[in-house]
Amino acid sequence: MGGTPQRRQIRIATGSRTAVYFAVGSALAAIIEQELPETDADAIVTAASAENVQLITNSKAEIGFTQADILVSGTTPDPRIAALARVYDDLLHLVVRADSPIRSLEHLRGKRVSVGARGSGTGFTVKRLLTVAGLVGPGILTQVEINLDDSLKALAVGEIDAFFFSGGLPVSGIKQLAGKRIVDLSKSVTAMRKQYGDVYVVRDVPVSAYQLPPVATIAVPNFLVVPRQMADDLAFDLARMLLERRDVLARAHPAAENLDVRSAVATLPVPLHPGAAEYFKSVKP
Repeated sequence: MGGTPQRRQIRIATGSRTAVYFAVGSALAAIIEQELPETDADAIVTAASAENVQLITNSKAEIGFTQADILVSGTTPDPRIAALARVYDDLLHLVVRADSPIRSLEHLRGKRVSVGARGSGTGFTVKRLLTVAGLVGPGILTQVEINLDDSLKALAVGEIDAFFFSGGLPVSGIKQLAGKRIVDLSKSVTAMRKQYGDVYVVRDVPVSAYQLPPVATIAVPNFLVVPRQMADDLAFDLARMLLERRDVLARAHPAAENLDVRSAVATLPVPLHPGAAEYFKSVKP
């Protein structure tokens, strides 16, 4: 006698509840459940990029959001991981209170700063940034490893002087924070590229993102990754849903509006999954 067919499970590793990965990941989970019969999809809250990559390699998630710099931190990308698509760019925010004396990276000396949760892409990028800026070492600044939600609360009550967060524009938690300012980080991009490669670029944070004066900062591409051994037909379907249902994802978060066929395939040095590559070939403009 045949038993009930087993339902397929797709776990999507995201990030903090108030950040972009979770918003887009939750919308993607709902689309997957609508379009793929016998499939349960869930967005899981994580510390973000670094943890997400680990979850994929340990078979504890089927899809993960990650910054590109995490994937290319060694000499070659992990052969167990393939990209589904390049989704959008993450911008590194340095957030302070509006009345703070902190106007540049250098002004963080002697301050108490949240550098992102352990296992996050934010923490990974910030470690590199503080290294090139000469701000790592005893007594230079006090680093606190907490996630976005805890950083927002800590800044509001004065437990920290500043926090970093890397995310697509706009980050809803930062948008809702009253009395804030974002510090320009663009001067550090040249040093970051020189030391760590051209994955880092300058991007503007426009007035429209947070109703604040425009600043420029460091950006890094963002990928959706899957296990290399994922079935080709599933990877094909997932890539198709990303592009065909982009409007639904963009309603969940405006960062998803940046998804398009031309930029989605630009995942080097991480190879596209063959199933995803097949889909992009079929809709090539």
